[in-house]
Amino acid sequence: MKPAELEARLDYRFADIGLLEQALTHRSHSSRHNERLEFLGDSVLNCAVAAQLYERYLRLDEGDLSRLRANLVKQASLADIAQRLDLSSFLRLGEGELKSGGFRRPSILADALEAVFGAVYLDGGFDEACRVIRRLYQPLLAGVDPKTLGKDAKTLLQEHLQGRRIPLPQYTVVATHGAAHSQEFEVECAIPKLEIVVRGVGGSRRAAEQEAARSALEAVQRVELAQPRRGRARKSPQLSLPVAVAQEAGAAEASAAARVAPTKENPR
Repeated sequence: MKPAELEARLDYRFADIGLLEQALTHRSHSSRHNERLEFLGDSVLNCAVAAQLYERYLRLDEGDLSRLRANLVKQASLADIAQRLDLSSFLRLGEGELKSGGFRRPSILADALEAVFGAVYLDGGFDEACRVIRRLYQPLLAGVDPKTLGKDAKTLLQEHLQGRRIPLPQYTVVATHGAAHSQEFEVECAIPKLEIVVRGVGGSRRAAEQEAARSALEAVQRVELAQPRRGRARKSPQLSLPVAVAQEAGAAEASAAARVAPTKENPR
């Protein structure tokens, strides 16, 4: 595909198209690759996302803002955005990476996207880079729950199961569909202890696992809601040890007194 198509998806037109071409070039392709632009773009991304979170979540403290940002700028989140842009169609990879499916590798996609942000910064300045990043992050931010601090479905499912001492889920690729450049993965997520087996479909193995994890978490929550709550058995009131001993001693004295007390039939 031509760089102009990617410019349209980014909603940004480069004055120096060479910067975009370099951002899309993996080190396996040529010596003029994207690693320095990736370094620059990483810093621009962190600052732009931090500013968005600062404006959007007024009640979160520094720690929660930092954790939320970390989840939004991690490799998996960047790879998801790159897939939405179909960035793999524009990458320039060496022959070895092409054969091994490098255009689908999350690390390569994430690095290339950061390099694109660095290229926009050099070409148009910080404000333009922030605008592009804000636009691309809108779908992610719209689905963020501040209570989970942006954690993805696999992480939430894992934490949920660990909190209940249930073994972690098992993910298995059960099918792939389509041509090599546009494959669709079908992944099964199984939680044997709860007898839960669900499937997810996505444009990458990771995306399919996330979809399966999301369905599995919903299934786990349904199982927990369906389970009857265990009622507490009523307990008879228990006395503290000193009171119980005192009462027992008092009862024994009363019994002894009754045996020796004079009666009409048995006067002393």
